[in-house]
Amino acid sequence: MRHPALLLAALVLSLPADAKTITVRPGADDHRRLQEALIMAAPGDTISLGKGRFRLLKGLSLDVADVTVKGAGPDATILDFTGQTGEAEGLLITAGGALIADLAVENAAGNGLKSKDVDGISFVNLRVEWTGGPKATNGAYGVYPVSSKNVLIERTLVRGASDAGIYVGQSANIIVRNNVAEMNVAGIESENSYNADVHGNLATNNAGRLLVFDLPDLPQQGGHSVRLHDNRIVANNHVNFAAPGNIVANVPSGTGIMVMANRNVHIIGNDVRDNKGNAVMLVAYTQAFTDKAYNPLPRSVAVRGNRFAGNGTAPSFPGGAAIAAAIGGTIPPVMWDGVDRFTAPGASAPTPADGPIYVNDAPMLSLNLGSWGTPLTEAKPSVGEAMAMATLPEPDAIVLPAAQLARAAAIKGDATRASFAAQ
Repeated sequence: MRHPALLLAALVLSLPADAKTITVRPGADDHRRLQEALIMAAPGDTISLGKGRFRLLKGLSLDVADVTVKGAGPDATILDFTGQTGEAEGLLITAGGALIADLAVENAAGNGLKSKDVDGISFVNLRVEWTGGPKATNGAYGVYPVSSKNVLIERTLVRGASDAGIYVGQSANIIVRNNVAEMNVAGIESENSYNADVHGNLATNNAGRLLVFDLPDLPQQGGHSVRLHDNRIVANNHVNFAAPGNIVANVPSGTGIMVMANRNVHIIGNDVRDNKGNAVMLVAYTQAFTDKAYNPLPRSVAVRGNRFAGNGTAPSFPGGAAIAAAIGGTIPPVMWDGVDRFTAPGASAPTPADGPIYVNDAPMLSLNLGSWGTPLTEAKPSVGEAMAMATLPEPDAIVLPAAQLARAAAIKGDATRASFAAQ
């Protein structure tokens, strides 16, 4: 563990000598005054937002590097986008080194907070919420870094996202820790990303809790090296309210952890309980694709040391109820579709999975589908005891730049505390 004094020293050394604080308080013409502050800030500056509700009908943007945007707390400083026109973000960050902290974003027409193409982005002690409850018309993502590097998301509460509360897409070197995601379609999602640690989070009352996906036809492919450890995944049985046509609309309600078309994924030491569907679901991508570089199989996935209880009582995936009835009424904690080969577009021979599935802490249901594209009606379900854990080297813990960690450590609040206490 890095010593706090060293982190603070790194913070001091990283700040420009002439860094200033720009204070903005709620009042008339909130959007103009706040956007002006975001434009006029210089690297190293802090934009301090006062207590109260900023009423914003248009999205905000930050394109100055190394700026801190800090409120008085997620229940004290509220960026209220109720009535926002269009589908833009609440706040879009396109410059590196930003820290967004101690505030709330409510009712954004699109995504709540988004970073794009940045190196070094920290979201700390935030609340992002659609206050009208879960609806398909809510914004897709609460916190949404995409095509970014050195990403930190911590102590943040997200409610009501119509896709994923926290969604890290096509990014690298990522830490998502000590957050709460509830009443979203997906709680936390890693998509086409490299080298991620997701730990210490609570996901409850989502449709699906923690998803690790890889999708075709995206600039960054081959998601890998993801550790999901020491999370609490509790009663994620909310109806899936995603808009039709959205990929996440296919996530069965009641899913605890879902890995699709990704490799070197380690599911370790999580508390997974009271999810009516699968505690852990390992599946291939099922839709037709033309991307010759895409691998639709989950492979090199390790499931070990988790605690499972009360899962699998009412699976909602197609055919789930019949499969459960055939094997005693309850789905085992881990389910793999058994797809272990695929034929790439234009290829004449199938490609086998380049890494096995390792499970050592629970019985596993395999659907034994074999070749990609085999319909679910041809499943041959079988249940095997937990397999002996063969060697699958665990990725190293993610390390972010010291100055970035120091700035985050200086934020003392915790928006997630009440939700954690309730569980």
